[in-house]
Amino acid sequence: MTQRIPLTREGYEALKAELKRLRQQELPQVIRAIEEARAHGDLSENAEYHAAKERNAIISAKINELETVLAAAEVIDPLPEPNGRVVFGATVTVYDADTDQELRYQIVGGPESDASKGRISISSPIAQALLGRREGDEVQVRTPGGVRTLEIISIE
Repeated sequence: MTQRIPLTREGYEALKAELKRLRQQELPQVIRAIEEARAHGDLSENAEYHAAKERNAIISAKINELETVLAAAEVIDPLPEPNGRVVFGATVTVYDADTDQELRYQIVGGPESDASKGRISISSPIAQALLGRREGDEVQVRTPGGVRTLEIISIE
């Protein structure tokens, strides 16, 4: 049995769009590039051909990866009213006492996480520490950089 992969509705749709773009735009372009490079003759010393073949392999691998993720995806819509608790899909504003900063995190599935955009995986240490907590709670998070103390300011 395949393990289900939790995704938000937005994350699922974004992955579907990426798969469509790869299939309909990127793959046909690289196939044309391979055909053009083949037309130049001797393939053993044709850098354009080898580059296009490598790009084809990368695109094909990404398509396979996205197909696997989408096949195992379980779209989880956030609760309309999570009873004031942090749940999957929630956006949480926390105060980091160590850095004296307010940070915003949305808890999402692994394939859609992007720390630079504040989207953290449900399996990350921060998300695991926040799940089930309420506004005003303080949590201790063990990260690779050491233990951090976060206070939950708001949950959306």
